[in-house]
Amino acid sequence: MSLPLAARRVEVFPMRLLIVGATGGTGRAATTRALLDGHSVTAFARRAGALPATDGRLHRLAGNILDRPAVDDAVRDQDAVICVLGARPTLRTVTLFSKGTANLIASMAEFGVRRLVCVTGIGCGDSRGHGGFLYDRIVLPSLLRTIYDDKNRQEALIRASDLEWTIVRPGFLTDGPATGNFRAIIDLDGETAGLISRADVAMFLVRQLVDSRYLHETPLLTRPVRDRRLIEPTPVGPAVPIAAAPSL
Repeated sequence: MSLPLAARRVEVFPMRLLIVGATGGTGRAATTRALLDGHSVTAFARRAGALPATDGRLHRLAGNILDRPAVDDAVRDQDAVICVLGARPTLRTVTLFSKGTANLIASMAEFGVRRLVCVTGIGCGDSRGHGGFLYDRIVLPSLLRTIYDDKNRQEALIRASDLEWTIVRPGFLTDGPATGNFRAIIDLDGETAGLISRADVAMFLVRQLVDSRYLHETPLLTRPVRDRRLIEPTPVGPAVPIAAAPSL
């Protein structure tokens, strides 16, 4: 069963938002979306300076998620955190996601930051087996196994925390525009992940800052429902059409 996102307007209260992994494709999209929605963003990444400084509400902070003091500096004074860590495929043991997230959880607890929205992916937890034959039988076990082993450890750490968390598992990412036309699925029985744009994922991530319906849930985001717009964003300031959202 899919739980569609109702076409409704949600009042947005500007927040101080930390985006971890802000220079990846989804991280850039989330940064763009958050700024468009009126939030102040700290973009944390090893090469945060690669982001263009085109908005006075964007603070670029270079650092490594594995460096606890650097994570402390990033988390301090934030209202919420979006985590979109990424890594290249490798056959070696991966610990970036679990160790980095352990640092993030500890820092959030120390500084009293409660809300965490974290992206993992299709193949984590009960989403395993819902990526289609090629992905489930070939790509995941042969190319992404060590990454997803660690992403599963990452999810376990988040679930065991006292944070107000949402774990988001996007389907297969594209660079298409934001449409607001997609599904967030909790019950995966009979479901197979499809395509979704990074811009739509970003829209969902930022919306979770003010919407608690997926609190302590692990929604799978996937293909659109024909001719239905499932999210109606509420930008702060002059209305900006979703399709016209800027890209970093």
